[in-house]
Amino acid sequence: MEVVSNIKVLDLCLYLEDEKILVVSDVHMGYEEALNKGGVLIPRHQFRETMERLKKTLTFVKPETIILNGDVKHEFGTISETEWRHTIKLIDYLAKHCKKLVLLRGNHDKSLGPIAKKRNIEMMDEFLVGDTLISHGDHVPDVATLKDVKTIIIGHEHPAVSISDYPRVEKFKCFLVGKWKRKNLVVMPSYNLVTEGTDVVSDRLLSPFLDGNLDKFRVVIVSDSVYDFGTLKDVKKLC
Repeated sequence: MEVVSNIKVLDLCLYLEDEKILVVSDVHMGYEEALNKGGVLIPRHQFRETMERLKKTLTFVKPETIILNGDVKHEFGTISETEWRHTIKLIDYLAKHCKKLVLLRGNHDKSLGPIAKKRNIEMMDEFLVGDTLISHGDHVPDVATLKDVKTIIIGHEHPAVSISDYPRVEKFKCFLVGKWKRKNLVVMPSYNLVTEGTDVVSDRLLSPFLDGNLDKFRVVIVSDSVYDFGTLKDVKKLC
């Protein structure tokens, strides 16, 4: 499904067709381990399920560039042994499936530097291709960076919506597509498969790109397929 000209939803990823760029956001490798440390005991399937889903996506496209758009790992200040090992394996796998792998810095990536250095991959704050800017979304880039940009792709927010089919309520990961200061804005769901994310109807949003009324934003839900649910205002009627 095309959400902006040349930009298609591909499962939980975005694919820039002309440039052959695949964008993956907010993997949060190590999330399960952090939950277990906090006393929430759950089986550890995150790494295996993440790799299986990525492998399936990469059977449909052959990207020249893969961009990990921030929050590749979960822990803020440290790197656990498991987090280090799984993040390295993820990076190595993706690097084999493209000519260039780009790591964009997210707010959870303060200690990702040693991993990037070990694999000789440069970390960046933003990635500009043509008139499209890819940035994590926890901060707004400077005016000079945004000057000629027409489309901005961000992660960070982990958008999801809850759909009610009384008495059951189910939450789905989703893309948000709208406008920010007359520029196209595409907000990506997280690739963290342990949790659906932030309910954009009821939860407090964190990204400075999303501090206004989002009722006109288009909601594209990812489930067994990709579904256009109309505007967020329409979705609110289903909640």
